[in-house]
Amino acid sequence: MSLTPAEIVLTTFNARYIHCAFGLRYLYANLGDLQPRARILEFDLQHRPLDAAEAILALQPKIVGIGVYIWNADQCLQLVKLLKQLRPTLTIVLGGPEVSHEPDQQEICRLADHVLPGEADLTFAAYCRNSSLPFPAAPPNLADITLPYDLYTDDDIAHRVVYVEASRGCPFHCEFCLSSLDNGVRRFPLERFLSAMQRLLDRGALAFKFVDRTFNLDLPTATAILRFFLERHRPGLFLHFEVIPDRFPEPLRSLVEQFPHGSLQFEIGIQTFNEEVAARIGRQQDNAKAEENLRWLREHTGVHLHTDLIIGLPGESLESFADGFDRLVALRPHEIQVGILKRLRGTPIARHDADWQMLYSPLPPYEILQNSHLDFATMQRLRRFARYWDLIANSGRFVETTPKIWGDASPFWSFLRFSDWLYTRTRQTHNIALSRLTGLLEQYLGASREVQAALERDSHRAAASRQRQARHASAFLGESLPIRMR
Repeated sequence: MSLTPAEIVLTTFNARYIHCAFGLRYLYANLGDLQPRARILEFDLQHRPLDAAEAILALQPKIVGIGVYIWNADQCLQLVKLLKQLRPTLTIVLGGPEVSHEPDQQEICRLADHVLPGEADLTFAAYCRNSSLPFPAAPPNLADITLPYDLYTDDDIAHRVVYVEASRGCPFHCEFCLSSLDNGVRRFPLERFLSAMQRLLDRGALAFKFVDRTFNLDLPTATAILRFFLERHRPGLFLHFEVIPDRFPEPLRSLVEQFPHGSLQFEIGIQTFNEEVAARIGRQQDNAKAEENLRWLREHTGVHLHTDLIIGLPGESLESFADGFDRLVALRPHEIQVGILKRLRGTPIARHDADWQMLYSPLPPYEILQNSHLDFATMQRLRRFARYWDLIANSGRFVETTPKIWGDASPFWSFLRFSDWLYTRTRQTHNIALSRLTGLLEQYLGASREVQAALERDSHRAAASRQRQARHASAFLGESLPIRMR
């Protein structure tokens, strides 16, 4: 394929093919008169940095902008090294959360020509026009930003996650999160945003992932967006929102319960039920209200509930985490994502390192290795716990069988025992065939008629689910697709 040269190349490594580079589309949309001289070139983690360098240099660029994130930091570093070795005069500009903080500690920042921290929607274009100007780190006025949604191609809409956002920022200050550095919440002009959503709907978009940190913080905006999509609902429409667990007033409830089953997914970060730990890390949450809302959502709506807990927070013991996990299991969310605490660059969680002997991996994604309450061996057990919970409970393949692991006992301690047993048998946490996993569950639980019946029903349910999802299978074949050009 013959490639048209481009003076400016915007590039990154997406985690998977189905993930679009949302940030690059913002940069491209706001290039103004420079846009005809620019290209977006997307890769994913299946692409080798050497092949990425070849594709980039084939465009003969003068400036390469690279989006650096926690999941692609290693690949981006290799890419920068290759580009600088092959074309020393090439100008490389970095952006993204991974390089927006502690740049003096990162080799990739020393190799690059410039780092644009924070939201570079407008500053990247300014840099391309005149690199000698000072560039403010203050967040831009969202009303001044050109929205990127028309840049989604028909292929993106048909086969990839369509990311959207109605707001930026977070009013809370949870110390493990980069959003703790934000100064409040800023919103895009609602009428302009909804007009862009209408154009996406008109083009056939069905799956929208909102990346807003606190979708239900502002009730008028949240209800307006939900009403917009409810009035335009069509079969297959799917909306993902990250919501605050203790804020679901009646106007929001009345809208949510009108959506058909499976149309909405709420990502709900509980993180910890330990109020002392929550106060230590600056997390504000009414646990009783959060439980009430989760119970109502489970019993009165068809929302898919994806909840989060974090292992390794300063002062959270194994027993405390177990109590919180059991408390959340009792609320019956569809998924419990058991996350391992990460020390993201720039986050205030680092202030607890000495007091709680927090030791993190120096390698991305910078997960905690041990602390004063959880030694390294215990953390390794919990990593396996999290992985096996994903494979069995969160996968949806063992809906009836999973609760039999604990029966009337503690879900956490029972599943931890099963996790230890499973690792002893397999010595692996990945690449376990479904048939083998099913056999191991049967072996652990005993080959009773009740267990076999549950496994058989789960197998039929999973098969039916796979058939329903077959029409979307092409979205997961990105590893075999060519490099994507814009």
